[in-house]
Amino acid sequence: MVSLPKVIHRRSFLVGSLFATTGHLWAQSKISRPTFPIEEASIESLQKAMAQGSITSVELVRQYIQRIQTLDRSGPTLRSVLEVNPDALDIARSLDIERKTTGPRSPLHGIPILIKDNIDTADKMKTTAGSLALMNAPRPKEDAPLITALRNAGAVILGKTNLSEWANFRSTRSSSGWSGRGLQTKNPYALDRNPSGSSSGTGSSISANFATVGIGTETDGSIVSPANANGLVGFKPTVGLVSRRGIIPISHTQDTAGPMARSVRDAALVLSAIAGVDPKDSVTLMAKGKMKKDYTEGFETTSLKGVRLGLLKTYVSRHPEVEKVTLKVLDRLIAAGAILVDVELPNRSTFGEAEREVLSYEFKAGLNAYLAERGGDIKTLKDLIDFNEAHKDTEMPFFGQEIFLAAQARGDLKEEPYLQALSICAQGARKDGIDAYLEKYKVEALISPTSTPAWLTDHINVTGGGGFSCSSLPAVAGYPHLTIPMGAIHGLPVGMSLIGNAWSDHRILQLGYVFEKITQARFAPRFLISAEVPS
Repeated sequence: MVSLPKVIHRRSFLVGSLFATTGHLWAQSKISRPTFPIEEASIESLQKAMAQGSITSVELVRQYIQRIQTLDRSGPTLRSVLEVNPDALDIARSLDIERKTTGPRSPLHGIPILIKDNIDTADKMKTTAGSLALMNAPRPKEDAPLITALRNAGAVILGKTNLSEWANFRSTRSSSGWSGRGLQTKNPYALDRNPSGSSSGTGSSISANFATVGIGTETDGSIVSPANANGLVGFKPTVGLVSRRGIIPISHTQDTAGPMARSVRDAALVLSAIAGVDPKDSVTLMAKGKMKKDYTEGFETTSLKGVRLGLLKTYVSRHPEVEKVTLKVLDRLIAAGAILVDVELPNRSTFGEAEREVLSYEFKAGLNAYLAERGGDIKTLKDLIDFNEAHKDTEMPFFGQEIFLAAQARGDLKEEPYLQALSICAQGARKDGIDAYLEKYKVEALISPTSTPAWLTDHINVTGGGGFSCSSLPAVAGYPHLTIPMGAIHGLPVGMSLIGNAWSDHRILQLGYVFEKITQARFAPRFLISAEVPS
């Protein structure tokens, strides 16, 4: 769930000269175009089609499975989907019958959704965090609460997606999107570009139209970063809006699940289903009275006229091509009536080291508790370390487990270094960070380019991230963060972020919906083949 930035490869600007298009997904595959085309289909359009009898959930699931089999597992494989739910068609069939007899349960009735493989499902699929160590682990005893919520809403859990192994929290030199179980996930806009992590498989698969919507998880950047790289809307909710139980953990102060979709409305509909209080996850008790039943409420009447937005200028100038796209978008926001205010936030270095300390302590404590509850041969972080050493050829062919080793050396959560680091994070990211600056500049939300375009995947030099990311401040604060496509650089998408304070999720989504209508920057990917790079 961690996606920490490194230096971007300079060849990122040469996409046009280094790749040759092979045509649209339909054109290059053996899939026949259906009567009702599912590519780029929204939840709303699919519900309308199912209500009219133009398509059924069974037919929808079949088409998505065919796309996965044809475009993810043969030919120019993305390696984004680890496995398809063997019961998906049966579930869809029962939901089609229910639609005819009693009507749909919710806007998600019959809608296929892909789930990141660090979220428990008590079905025939595995939950492994991408690690070979958990391939033979006992099935989780119950669904994660967010999975239960999706099933209750009538969604079809279509399959599990690949991820950066252990949510990108194993090595300081990891390749985003690589796991021992799934190997390297690719970016559908350019196959030798990285999908970013750790929700890489969800990002790649939803962008490539392998399902209608998906679920990612984030500790720091791992929803918004792959959404940025794959031309998607990604939403990291306020920590506590969605139950964290049943998610293989890194940090109980920063972890959360959230939707990844091709539109803000679809993301909001998914959030409406999964948001809720879980008595067994104490942080969700804080959400009582603060959550909405319908996160799309008020979308059509929301305007940017007179809305004050704080622009994080420090990120605008970090990348010359991103700056060009950003400035064009800002002009359009101003034309729509938004008032932009320049905001200089504290440098991440004021709490960056403290964040790493907090994550290291909480990872060991949380993972040991999860593995003990899960059962099986792998019971502790130490067991995982030993497994990786014994299976170096398959688990550590490109990078090691430095983060695992550092976490194993930590003590318990009562130690003073942990408590001090936790205090620094809360002060720096919340009180002296987002809260202070929203108040100081009298702005409703902060906006910023999310990150750079996708970088080249390189397992030899192991370039693990983009040139910058604005994810850390809201991640450490535990506050909502929405990214939306704002444009493209040489065919590679980039996004704009909106960041708010605690429990402002609905307002951030409303503003994002208007932003999306103004920019209309989402475009479907084409599979690209890497050409020979000139020396």
